[in-house]
Amino acid sequence: MTLYDRLYELYAEFDTETLRAYREFVDLFPPLDSRVALDRWDEANADLTERRDRIERAFAGPDGAALAEVAAMADRESAFTALDLHGKHGRAPNALVLDVDETLRSAGDTDNEIPRETLHLLTEFAEASGVPLVICTGQTLENVKGFLIQGLGNELVHSGDVSVVYEAGAGVFTPGSGADTKRLLYDELDDDVRGVVDRVRDGVLHEAPDRVRRGCHLQGNEFNVTLKPNYETGSDDAEAVIDEAMVHLLDLVGVAAGERLGLDDGPAAARAYYADADPEIAGAIDRAGAAADGDVPEAAATLFDRLEVALYRADAAELAAADLHKAAGVEASLDVLGVDDPFVCVMGDSKSDLRVMEWAAANDAGVAAAPEHSSANVLDHVRATDDLVFAPGAAADVLRTMYAWRCLADLNRDAA
Repeated sequence: MTLYDRLYELYAEFDTETLRAYREFVDLFPPLDSRVALDRWDEANADLTERRDRIERAFAGPDGAALAEVAAMADRESAFTALDLHGKHGRAPNALVLDVDETLRSAGDTDNEIPRETLHLLTEFAEASGVPLVICTGQTLENVKGFLIQGLGNELVHSGDVSVVYEAGAGVFTPGSGADTKRLLYDELDDDVRGVVDRVRDGVLHEAPDRVRRGCHLQGNEFNVTLKPNYETGSDDAEAVIDEAMVHLLDLVGVAAGERLGLDDGPAAARAYYADADPEIAGAIDRAGAAADGDVPEAAATLFDRLEVALYRADAAELAAADLHKAAGVEASLDVLGVDDPFVCVMGDSKSDLRVMEWAAANDAGVAAAPEHSSANVLDHVRATDDLVFAPGAAADVLRTMYAWRCLADLNRDAA
């Protein structure tokens, strides 16, 4: 009997929906000091065990336990998707690469919190499957450390199986890894790039126009320069002040480049270069009533190529180094984790995540998944590869598929 046949029989002959309901109840039952509640948990756990035993007896040998685990974790569609993925790629993910905002958590549907189900599944991956977690985010390290310890627990975070790529690739933090616990990737940049970023950071607020200085704050990054609005993200006020902040940021980049290269009009060159490179930045310059029609000397273009300026409309204006990005951070993170032949599941929603997805595709190093509200380019990539698109706040759906894939891959390997 093929694995497909066994999986078909599993979902046809057993009440897997009830099995999963018991598994979810047992796994996510909150700690309560109540004899009645604890008795109910004991009853559910006993029923869960009995239902799993039935499956194990029906599928003799090691297959039974693995198929019972698949049925308790994934519904029929997720399980067959996992089997199809294994047939296509031939191996299961050996690491998870996970964006946080609008991926693991969604402000619209989950009150900006990572659901308990998602956190539990991440714990299952790291502890039961031995699959390391790479949290890959634009957030500061301190922000990420806080919610990771709260959500996953101090023991797991410091186990050596969890790594953080922070500030979209500026650094990598892998607790429990000795001298490699913290890698400052920005230390490897040359003097021109670091010098421009340092100069911009020094002047980004105290040299700003009044509206930008009053309406923005500087995110507490180690390296990247990120201006955030003092208004609700997405509001008209936030959009207006971030548009002006973008013009100010470009002008400072131009000033810093001009000081190093002896340019006559560095700000005009910076506006022209980045407006031509990114239509979103061009739109912000236009909405702010500024011009972007300067000349871009060759030496300036060469330096600007290595400085990445990004607009997140009504949310942030940011300067980073082009050599520091999530894909480079992920490679460094996997190196520290000891994943020598990576095949990862990348989950993300933005253009910075797309770079990791493209790295995985180009190197036959994994699959990509994205929420349905992702940027158009991300969705195009995901749909063109394995079509792993999920609803906002439903990252757990993909995690269940990945977990089932691991189980089924082990079955295939045992059979071989």
